[in-house]
Amino acid sequence: MSAAPDEIEDDDERGPERMCIVTRARHAPDAMIRFVRGPDGSAVPDLKRKLPGRGVWITAERSFVEDAVRKKLFSRAFKTETIVSPNFADEVEFLLVRAAREFVSLANKAGLVVAGFAKVESAIEQGGVFALLEARDGAPDGLRKMRAAVRRHVREGGREAQILGALDSEDLGLALGRPHVIHAALLDGPVSRACALRLQAVERWRGRKDPEAPVAGTDPTDEDDQPARTRAE
Repeated sequence: MSAAPDEIEDDDERGPERMCIVTRARHAPDAMIRFVRGPDGSAVPDLKRKLPGRGVWITAERSFVEDAVRKKLFSRAFKTETIVSPNFADEVEFLLVRAAREFVSLANKAGLVVAGFAKVESAIEQGGVFALLEARDGAPDGLRKMRAAVRRHVREGGREAQILGALDSEDLGLALGRPHVIHAALLDGPVSRACALRLQAVERWRGRKDPEAPVAGTDPTDEDDQPARTRAE
C-alpha cells in the first residue's frame, strides 16, 4: 500500500535516494538536507546525517524549507506535533554558512588558500587554482578583474576553475583569521573538493542553480568579461 500524500515511508532513509516532504520528488542525499525531531520536540537540521532517530528530508534550497514551515509539513512528516520557529530557514542557512566557513579554515590551515588580490592573481597565473573564492559583497570592478585573470589563464591553456561566491567578506575573513577578505583562491589539495562542496551547498541553498551565472555586479552583456565556464576537475 502506498503512503498517504502527507506521510513518508518508514524506510525512506534507505537506498540511493530520499523523498522531499515538500515536493515529493526523490533526489540523492547530497542534494537534500536531513532533519530529525529533537528531545524537546523541535525540528533539528542534521547536516552531517548522523543524528539518531527517524529523519525527514527536504530539497536543499531555502524556498522549500520555508514552504515546509509555512505548511506545517514537519509535524505531518514526523506524525506528531513538531516545533519549528518562524525563522527556521535563517537558522538552517546559518549552519550551512558556518560549515562552509569551517572548511575554508581547514583548507587554509592545510596551506591550500591564498588571499589578497595580488597573491590570488599570481596563483592563477602559476596554475593550480582549484576554485576562485569571491566575496559576495566585493566591489564589481575587482571581481571582474579577477575573473578576467582566470579566463586569460584558460585561454593560455591553463585549467578551468570553479568560481564560488557563497561567503561574504566578513565570513571569508573569519575563516582565514584576518580582516574582511574579498579575493581568495582555493588551491589543489585533499581538502579542496570537500571545501568546494560546502560552498556549493550554500549557493544551492540560496537558489543559484546555474554555476555559470554571473554574481552580483558582473555585466553579462560584456563579451570580454563573460563569466568563465566553471566545473570541478
